[in-house]
Amino acid sequence: MTTTREAAAQPEDLARLFVERANAGDAEGVAALYEPDAVLGFPLGSETVGREAIRGVIEQLLQQAPRFTLEESLPTLVNGDLALTATRSADGTGGRAQVARRQPDGSWLRILDRPESRDR
Repeated sequence: MTTTREAAAQPEDLARLFVERANAGDAEGVAALYEPDAVLGFPLGSETVGREAIRGVIEQLLQQAPRFTLEESLPTLVNGDLALTATRSADGTGGRAQVARRQPDGSWLRILDRPESRDR
């Protein structure tokens, strides 16, 4: 069965969709927010490369049943088909930053994601 999920119409939609899907326990849906060769700076101090590897890391994370909240967004910077999004972290880990790319259909996917900017 194929699941149809909302696409990110704007780069800012990616954060909301991440929170919604993660809170629903949908690791595959979270991974679908990333390009096939995306790089995720998680776990802390590591790089996870590729959508399938990102799905695996997200599955492990979601087994701990964390609750995510939508954090305060900083203004998005857009240059053509690239966008830099960022939020102020609610948990005191510093800022979070992502680079997204507009897809041929007009939707946006993450290509780089640094969910934590400093060590705890």
